[in-house]
Amino acid sequence: MDLEFGKTLDASKKGSWKTASLLAYQSLGVVYGDLSTSPLYVYKSTFAEDIQHSETNEEIYGVLSFVFWTLTLLPLFKYVFVVLRADDNGEGGTFALYSLICRHARVSLLPNRQVADEALSTYKLEHPPEKKSSSRVKMYLEKHKVLHTALLILVLLGTCMVIGDGVLTPAISVFSAVSGLELSMSKEHHQYAVIPITCFILVCLFALQHYGTHRVGFFFAPIVLTWLLCISALGLYNIIHWNPHVYQALSPYYMFKFLKKTRKGGWMSLGGILLCITAGSEAMFADLGHFSYAAIQTAFTFLVYPALILAYMGQAAYLSQHHPTSYQISFYVSVPESVRWPVLVVAILASVVGSQAIISGTFSIINQSQSLGCFPRVKVIHTSDKIHGQIYIPEINWVLMILCIAVTIGFRDTKHMGNASGLAVMTVMLVTTCLTSLVIILCWNKPPLVALSFLLFFGSVELLYFSASLTKFTEGAWLPILLALFLMTIMFVWHYATIKKYEFDLHNKVSLEWLLALGPSLGIVRVPGIGLVFTDLTSGIPANFSRFVTNLPAFHRVLVFVCVKSVPVPYVPLAERYLVGRVGPAAHRSYRCIVRYGYRDVHQEVDSFESELIAKLADFIRYDWYRRQQTNPYTDDDASHSNESSSECRLAVIGTVAFSGTPGYEIEESVQPESVSGGFSTVESVTDVIEMEPVGAVQRRVRFAIDDDSESDTRTDMEVHLREELEDLLAAQEAGTAFILGHSHVRAKQGSSVLKRLAINFGYNFLRRNCRGPDVTLKVPPVSLLEVGMVYVV
Repeated sequence: MDLEFGKTLDASKKGSWKTASLLAYQSLGVVYGDLSTSPLYVYKSTFAEDIQHSETNEEIYGVLSFVFWTLTLLPLFKYVFVVLRADDNGEGGTFALYSLICRHARVSLLPNRQVADEALSTYKLEHPPEKKSSSRVKMYLEKHKVLHTALLILVLLGTCMVIGDGVLTPAISVFSAVSGLELSMSKEHHQYAVIPITCFILVCLFALQHYGTHRVGFFFAPIVLTWLLCISALGLYNIIHWNPHVYQALSPYYMFKFLKKTRKGGWMSLGGILLCITAGSEAMFADLGHFSYAAIQTAFTFLVYPALILAYMGQAAYLSQHHPTSYQISFYVSVPESVRWPVLVVAILASVVGSQAIISGTFSIINQSQSLGCFPRVKVIHTSDKIHGQIYIPEINWVLMILCIAVTIGFRDTKHMGNASGLAVMTVMLVTTCLTSLVIILCWNKPPLVALSFLLFFGSVELLYFSASLTKFTEGAWLPILLALFLMTIMFVWHYATIKKYEFDLHNKVSLEWLLALGPSLGIVRVPGIGLVFTDLTSGIPANFSRFVTNLPAFHRVLVFVCVKSVPVPYVPLAERYLVGRVGPAAHRSYRCIVRYGYRDVHQEVDSFESELIAKLADFIRYDWYRRQQTNPYTDDDASHSNESSSECRLAVIGTVAFSGTPGYEIEESVQPESVSGGFSTVESVTDVIEMEPVGAVQRRVRFAIDDDSESDTRTDMEVHLREELEDLLAAQEAGTAFILGHSHVRAKQGSSVLKRLAINFGYNFLRRNCRGPDVTLKVPPVSLLEVGMVYVV
């Protein structure tokens, strides 16, 4: 789906039946691939060991009743009717809920938060009258800092379990599909054929990831649709042919009858039953941003849900008339032999589609974790220029492939894989339930009793399944716990050290007076070019720049302090991304630029970033001079800047809009087929958004529009200064741009605890040395890179 097209649809068109139907069809291949393949392994995992299929059929009817009510209560009632409404500007997932909570209550642990971030158009808040009870909950959360950390840990736990499911889902889906070969060969040959074939398919699946899902995405929806129609038809056939009265088992009475007879064994078998909801339920919420609420609701309610119920009823109808051993219970025994091979092919294709969805979701959630400073830096490749959000992370891709193959070879059966996957899925669902309860209170301003009812009802159901999964700890459930502990340790150590580094920078930044005092009298030289000093600070002069000047007494003629930061919104519109201001008087040629990204935004390439940053500086310079002229047109330049020599100017949002005026200087680059004209009209406030309109052309031209007509003799001194500043910026760009980045080494201060020394001195520094550096993440050319060594004592 083209997200840019989807974002520009007007409300009436997006809400139309035709559009919703098209999006619902497209969502089949992206959202429901994993959920739709769950009939392949649910009954096999449930009857693996804890319960036996008897002649009375009480077990199979009880399992069918549990499957029906589990699909009805959790995916349908909880997700479709409640959780999907807790979207963040149309985005869903764990980070969307966390973002919503952080915007409505000051519980975020992200550094460099600014009041200006709240002016973003995507930073919208609901403003009904707050109830006293909601305010008390909000105040309690904001007051206790330990709850901020607990909330972050809860979010990281859900994130880690999603990543763990990215390892388990491809393995169990493909393995279960290929297991259909067992009916066509002997047991001895089967065990030597299924594992290699599964591993081969997994290797091919991960090897094709770098092409991006958009290249084969148009195949996904037809495959899943074919599979859903296939299992629906098989279900109807089995119901009519074997047991037309199987619908009676949908009564909750059979659940109680099942538990009464099987007792502990029945409770433990719930670990297999919960696989009917798998990761697909959470995927409905996580992939909300690519579609719409109406589309996902329509697809699940009118197609996926009925197809799954028919499939499970059909299998139960067949098994009620046949009583094979536990080893022989599988999806394929209920498939007529005449269509078994076509069904096997469609099942393998559907399992690959389902695996693709969870792999792409894993890439997405790791990118979000990285943007919030909770994951070591990795290389993110945007695989599609048209479809937003389709990314590829090479390191994560190959790690997932190795782990998937290891799980397949190590477990060798759906029982252990199902136990592991079930625990991961239920943990994510519990996290979502807890976070949604907070959203109900803080964002929707509902009474705490409503949130408590939601938490107790759905939480109790999920805890029942979660407890059953925990009993399988030694039979595969240990794997997601081990993966989650390992990933949470990495993520928490990285986040903790990142916060400590920011606090160190904050306490050791130097004053603006120190920067302005630097000059020839101190032996400091201004060299031609533009120096981009990257820092996490949104104000002040970073310590790494002072260290740079101390060791090398020179800096560039045009100096820009760049802060690339994340804000708790999914997307930041391009017209609101850049905050630009001066550092000191205009004659110093120093600026500050804050570049804001949302947690789902993909960062720009360095070439387009550099040219766009310079264009924004040119726009800001014109805007700033015209603003000064409007506010105090008769004041001498030096006097007008005297009050700003000891402090930074306010930052202005610089967007992208066309201005009238005669172009005086042009910077031509063969970067984008785009032309941008610079010129400013009267603006009342520096916080007003200034927009640019792209005009088609062969080359990118950033025009610094300066009036040059017959009345040039009447130019004011201010216009002369404007021309001089733009000339300096042009000359500096032609001289070249240098990227000044900090190369940090962090160590714990003396007297720190053993745990902190281990985390900082060994854990964080090991991760820093073995992950991508900031220069690789920003894709800075080596010839333009200047690294400043810094030792952080935290």
